[in-house]
Amino acid sequence: MEFKRFLMDGPVEIIPRRFGDARGYFFESYSYRVFAENGISTEFVQDNQSVSQRGVLRGLHFQKPPYAQAKLVRVAAGRALDIAVDIRKNSPTYGQHIACELDAEKNNMFFIPEGFAHGFAALTDNTIFMYKCSHYYNPAAEGGLLWNDPALGINWELTEPILSPKDIILPKLQELDSGF
Repeated sequence: MEFKRFLMDGPVEIIPRRFGDARGYFFESYSYRVFAENGISTEFVQDNQSVSQRGVLRGLHFQKPPYAQAKLVRVAAGRALDIAVDIRKNSPTYGQHIACELDAEKNNMFFIPEGFAHGFAALTDNTIFMYKCSHYYNPAAEGGLLWNDPALGINWELTEPILSPKDIILPKLQELDSGF
């Protein structure tokens, strides 16, 4: 596996080695040992999956401490633009984001540590989005950040995103009390 670091401390793109022949292909999508050897020793306790049509935008979401979640995300079908926004108040990159295009043909993954709001936009129909979480879902700990806050400067690569009613009313960065 290749672990690609960004200028921002925390998020990592992971590109697995893929072995293919006339029958198809195989790749190892997760190994605690390999991840730990590369600085990611997060233990995951819950797996989630969603299917989205092109134009669906989900996020930006997080869970507040002590239920904060790190995530390991990938797409099993289609493509998605994945976004991680640093919401750690004392971080030099507070309010900045990393964008990572996830592509089922590349089998790439994106690790998002605790202290980041997370969201994605489906770039193709029937995008199957899969993610591992380091903590169980807790509705009382839900937090979010408005997807189109100008302070974030995110180019979602969509002209008319399809959003949930909940995601339309999330706070802007200047109003955010994330707990991090």
